[in-house]
Amino acid sequence: MSHADLVFTGGAVLTMDSARSRATALAVTGDRISAVGHAEVRAAIGPATEVIELGGRALLPGFQDAHVHAAAGGIELAACDLSGTVDLAEYLRRIASYAAKHPEREWITGSGWSMESFPGGQPTRQQLDALVADRPVYLVNRDHHGAWANTRALELAGITAATPDPANGRIERETDGGPTGMLQEAAMALVERVLPEITPQDRLTGLLCAQELLHSLGITGWQEAIVGGYDRNMDSAATFARAAEQGLLTARVTGAQWWERDRDVTQIEAMVLRRKQFGSERFRLDTVKIMQDGIAENFTAAMTEPYLDHRGCCTANAGMSFVDPLALRGYVTELDALDFQVHFHALGDRAVREALNAVEAALIANGPRGNRHQLAHLQVIHPDDMGRFQRLGAVANLQPLWAAHEPQLDDLTLPFLGAGLRDRQYLFGDLLRAGATLAAGSDWPVSDLNPLSGIHTAVNRVTPGSALPPLLPEQSLDLMTALAAYTAGSAYANRRDDTGSLRTGMLADLVVLDRNPFEHPITEIADAKVEQTYVGGARVFG
Repeated sequence: MSHADLVFTGGAVLTMDSARSRATALAVTGDRISAVGHAEVRAAIGPATEVIELGGRALLPGFQDAHVHAAAGGIELAACDLSGTVDLAEYLRRIASYAAKHPEREWITGSGWSMESFPGGQPTRQQLDALVADRPVYLVNRDHHGAWANTRALELAGITAATPDPANGRIERETDGGPTGMLQEAAMALVERVLPEITPQDRLTGLLCAQELLHSLGITGWQEAIVGGYDRNMDSAATFARAAEQGLLTARVTGAQWWERDRDVTQIEAMVLRRKQFGSERFRLDTVKIMQDGIAENFTAAMTEPYLDHRGCCTANAGMSFVDPLALRGYVTELDALDFQVHFHALGDRAVREALNAVEAALIANGPRGNRHQLAHLQVIHPDDMGRFQRLGAVANLQPLWAAHEPQLDDLTLPFLGAGLRDRQYLFGDLLRAGATLAAGSDWPVSDLNPLSGIHTAVNRVTPGSALPPLLPEQSLDLMTALAAYTAGSAYANRRDDTGSLRTGMLADLVVLDRNPFEHPITEIADAKVEQTYVGGARVFG
């Protein structure tokens, strides 16, 4: 055995290969794994070999986030951060403090507030006016499907009682028809079009800040779930390319080009050109993101049954299909024929069915091309569609942190769903039993980026530290399956086939945990810490 550059020994090597085998040592030569096994791997240790004694710690494939908005999240880290609390008084304190510390900023922007902090999930412009009246304020909520604006921001955007709701969006209104300050879905663009430009350097700084955070949590690669025109933060292709060209992009990133839902197939030609333009080893743009519906909290997730009102009576609203379902089949068929992967936002069960119908149409028209189309979020799946994931080869892209009781679900969603929808929340166990391929991601900055928090929730159906009861505990995943979803499953979804498991010849994208999680109670999964992260055998954290 030739000498290796790096050898890990004396711990639990969780390979995540198809046999889910375990080892105690691993060697790396160059950027790839050169040996996996036990005591015999020590023969690869030479005078120049770096030896990492695990001392009972665990070595795993690097985590991969199959659905994250890292570039936008990095930019938001430098803005007014309202995450990590649901206390309205704390929001107001942070906004006032940020405005006072940044008198030079023309606009006060930020994100991270939760709908549960306001009656009916509805903040008002007057709350912001009391803090900042002379400058516009625009704050996106934690799920990025709504925003809170003050009066000055609404004035600059020209939003009045006479402004019609845009397609796929809603301006919340006061009794006289004037805007309350809450903008839903596509109505956010009315303000975003007048926001100051973000500089290229701001974008690069934000991306590198986010990458550092992802590496610190053991994430070695991800799918950037929107690259394009969803909002001003999202067209990050040039930023990723610049980082890659300068050797600053240490992660492996797959970008999902944004499908403009008010356009047709004529946009595909430009997508093909962008795919050719951005085709480096570290960053490629060979996926297309189609947002088929919204979210349940604002009643825009597309359901097979109507939402209820606050009295429990049936309404006429069953959510929105942002792309015509019949047209969707044609779009996906053409994208599939060009070997684009399609990454659907599909949260309600009607949107899930529409996305699966489109994947089926592409399969019938083009035959199996191995493009690994995936459906993200999957809050509700109709029983008739559960087995279609396996039959169609569609990946179930889970955001496990959402599969737990918390106020936004319990107060703003479940009371407005009929029993047929309410009892089918985040059916991870059913997907597994139906043979679906599972990938996992965070949707950060919508929710916590830490894969170990997501794994903890997928296994326990309770978020770390929560005293609430489990959400549908029969839908939990076992620890090995949850780990596999964040490693091999997401690598499969990202079409990074030489990552995601620890086998000879695979890229040495690795994470060292401070413990073997299988030797601790499942209630302590989130207590594990990442100590080191490697990409291609090079240490990027720890």
